[in-house]
Order: sequence, then structure tokens, then C-alpha cells
Amino acid sequence: MSESRTMSAEAVDEQQGAAAPVAHEQPERTAARTPTWWVWLAAWPVTAVFVLSNAATPLYVLWQRDIGFSKGTLTVVFALYIVGLLGSLLVSGVVSDRLGRKPVLLPALALGLAACVIFATATTVAALIVARLFTGIAVGAVVSAGMAAVTDVAGPERKRLAALLASCAMVFGAGLGPLLAGLLSETLPAPTVTVFVVEAVLLATAVLAVLRMPVRRPAAPAKGAWVRVPGVPQGNGIHLTLGIAVFAPGITATSFVLSLGPTLLTELLGTTSRIVSGAMAFAMFIAATGVQFAVQKLRRRTILTAGAISTTFSMAALIAAVHASSVPLLVASALLAGAGQGMGQLGGLSLLNSTVPPQRLAEANAALNVGGYIPAGLLPVSTGYLMDAVGLPTGATIFGTVLMGLAVVGGLVVLAGHRRVSEPA
Repeated sequence: MSESRTMSAEAVDEQQGAAAPVAHEQPERTAARTPTWWVWLAAWPVTAVFVLSNAATPLYVLWQRDIGFSKGTLTVVFALYIVGLLGSLLVSGVVSDRLGRKPVLLPALALGLAACVIFATATTVAALIVARLFTGIAVGAVVSAGMAAVTDVAGPERKRLAALLASCAMVFGAGLGPLLAGLLSETLPAPTVTVFVVEAVLLATAVLAVLRMPVRRPAAPAKGAWVRVPGVPQGNGIHLTLGIAVFAPGITATSFVLSLGPTLLTELLGTTSRIVSGAMAFAMFIAATGVQFAVQKLRRRTILTAGAISTTFSMAALIAAVHASSVPLLVASALLAGAGQGMGQLGGLSLLNSTVPPQRLAEANAALNVGGYIPAGLLPVSTGYLMDAVGLPTGATIFGTVLMGLAVVGGLVVLAGHRRVSEPA
């Protein structure tokens, strides 16, 4: 009988301290003794771009009033971000692994700055669509190249820290954007302009961080197509599947809150404050950040299972909130959604960081995000048009029921997949 075994999620945990094979060492590697503060600073471009990713969330009600468009159109504007992101992921991971992190991150930050200008001057739906498209492209670059850069700077001995910081940088920035937009739009003149001026300053500081970041170009020769659906090396498919199974329902839940949460607060629950809607989104992603620090030392199977459970309860709370017109239940749903995304994201990134060769890591990160963002784009858009047709409570209930089922399936995939990869090959 063969004694070889496929590496399981728990085996990865147990072998965390083992040295990586020589063939897997980072061709773009900086010294492993890079100061820890540089690992934190390397995550700043991820945060800065993700601040932009959701900064428009509390402002859509203002653009709806001034420009005039339906909830269905609103979700299309939101979904163009997903289109740009997915298109970027087809290219950015591979390019980053071949040319280096900086040649991908610097153009992404430039697109982010352009999006700020377009958002600040937008007077048409077309302008909002272009700004969201540019934002999505920038985000696609940082979730592949930016997160991989954090791992490069951290070195092989700090992969778990790198996964934690990269994941937390993403969710913290995603939550900070709507909070800033809500506060600035309620307290300062030019409500749809000021936040993007502030964001442009943040992106400019991120450019400086990338220019000084201690990473080098990879030495490995390029192989294969430059534009392709991102994937992982043979043998890592199970790790990618386990991550997507939980990350996809989690990020779909938070996408719903971001795209239609302000509408729920305004039309169903009678709350019109942009500070409230921005604060709810911020609290959702603070939950996603905090839960990752809380569970970081647990086994990855436990983290992923808990993420699936959290998303399931989030959808139950959403259904209850729309039928009871309850703000506390809606906030509870948002917090649970944030925790579900956070744990799914951390579990998935940790598995990939620990098992994928560094020269394929950016592409692997891109593959995880493709698997997550496809349903995160499709389901909220479909729900927006469904709400226009059948009403907000019914549309939200159908969405919650479907996503609850996907979260349960994701949890079962984690349990079954873990048992399968633990058995002899």
C-alpha cells in the first residue's frame, strides 16, 4: 500500500514551522529579516485601495436622488466593480508573479487616483460605471499582487502573519471607506466630493510605500499564457476549493450589505442618515478584522467551519430583519456577514500561503478571489432587479434563503473535504 498522503488542511498547520523545499523558495524574496514594521507597511496599499472600493456606498442614495436611477441600476453600477475586478484577476496575478509586484501595484494605484477624480465629478450613471470599473481593476491588482507582496516582505518564517495582515488590511480598508464617506458627507460641504479628495491623499501615500517596498523582480522565466483564468499548482486544488466554499458565501453576504444595505435602511427601516449606513458597513468589516485576530491560532478547518456557520446565521438575521423592520437585526446580520467573510478569507489565504510555491502565490490569490467575487457580483445584482419586481422584503428573503443554503453547503464541503484529503492517496 502506498504510504504517500495528500497534505490536509490540518497537516499544513502541524508543519507550519518546517522549512519549505528549495524549489518553492521565493524568486522575488527579500531577506527574511526584514523589520516587522515593513510587513505592516507593505499591507498599507491594500488598505488604501480597499478604502476606495466601498467609499461610494453611503453616497449612492445621493446620486440616485440627483441623477435618478432604480435599485436594479444601482446594483449594475455596483457589479461593474466586480467586472473590472474579475478582468484584472485574469491578468494581474500572472503578471505579478512574472514581472514583480511593483509593476502591477503602481498602475493599479494610478487607476485608483483616476477613479477618485471621476467619482468626485460624476453627474451621470456612465461616470459612476467608469469609476466603479477602474476601482474594480485596481482592487483586482491588490488582492493578487498586493497580498503576495506582503508575504514576500514577511519572508518564509512569517507566512501566517503575512496572511493575517493582508486579509485584515483588505477588510479594514473596505470598512473604513463607507465610514469616512458617511461622516464627511454629513458634516462637510460637497458630500460626494470630499471623501474622494481624502482617498486620493491615502492613495498617494500608498504609492510612496510601494516605491520603497523591499521586493525584487522574480528571476524565474515566464511560462504559459499571460492572460488566463488563474489557478493553483497541481495538488493545491483542494486547498483552493475549501477556501472558496466559505469565502464566496461570506463575501456575497457583505456585498449585499454594501450594495443594498443603505436602501434597506432608507426604504424599509426609515433610517436616512448616511453616517448610520456608513457606520453599519464599518462595523461589519471591523467584525471581519477582529474575528481574524481572535481565531488566527485555530486550525484552518475550524476557522473555515466557523465562517460558514456565521454566514448562515447572518442570512437568518437578514430575513428576520426585513420582516420585523428591525435595525438591530439588520446590524446583527451585517456583523455576522463580516465575521463569515473574515474567517473564510483568512482560512483560504492561510492555506494558499502555506502550500502554494511563492512564484505562483499571486495567481493563487487571484484564483481565490475569482471564486469569491463571481457570486458576490451575480447574486446582489439579481436581487436588486428582483426587489424592483416583487418588492424589497420578498427579494431580500429569497436572497437570504439562497445564500444560507450556499453557506451550509460550504460548511459541509469543508468537513467532507478535510476528511477526504486526510486519507491515504
